[in-house]
Amino acid sequence: MKLVAGLGNIGDKYCFTRHNAGFMVVDKLALNNNVSFKEEKKLKCFMTKIRLDNEDVILIKPTTFMNLSGEALSAVINYYKIDVKDVLIVYDDLSLPLGKIRFRPNGSDGGHNGIKSVIKHLGTNNFARLKVGIGPQPPIPSEAFVLQNFDKAQLEELKSVLTKCVEGVEFYFESGMEKAQNTFN
Repeated sequence: MKLVAGLGNIGDKYCFTRHNAGFMVVDKLALNNNVSFKEEKKLKCFMTKIRLDNEDVILIKPTTFMNLSGEALSAVINYYKIDVKDVLIVYDDLSLPLGKIRFRPNGSDGGHNGIKSVIKHLGTNNFARLKVGIGPQPPIPSEAFVLQNFDKAQLEELKSVLTKCVEGVEFYFESGMEKAQNTFN
């Protein structure tokens, strides 16, 4: 069994914020597979399952808010006994411009509090990630920028970005990290 975790913040006021790019990707994956999310309170997330490359893939959106994302991830991983090598985490990245995505096999938190929480709760930084560009950041604090909504033009561009992300996730599970990096980065 595999796991794709989209990081973001729950609630209508965060729905179209830059920080919710991870949620948007797993929402699109669910939509494309005609499934919907159901809240799993004890696992601290919204969850659904799809089939990719003849394998069950759990999609989650933590209900813990971004900075505590690791709580939900560790709960789901422990409950379903999922190996960390079978986990892909999708989240926003300030250092990438809108329109760019980047697969990474591991790495630091890069100042991202959601990833910081995941590393803390999983006890490793060796997990696959798909970073979704939300930059460039204007001269305002990061915390303010990531919680702003995308503007109309950016939302329009985001549609093709989300499609590219879904294609990337599907390709990643079929072909692996190296080929996904070569094709989508």
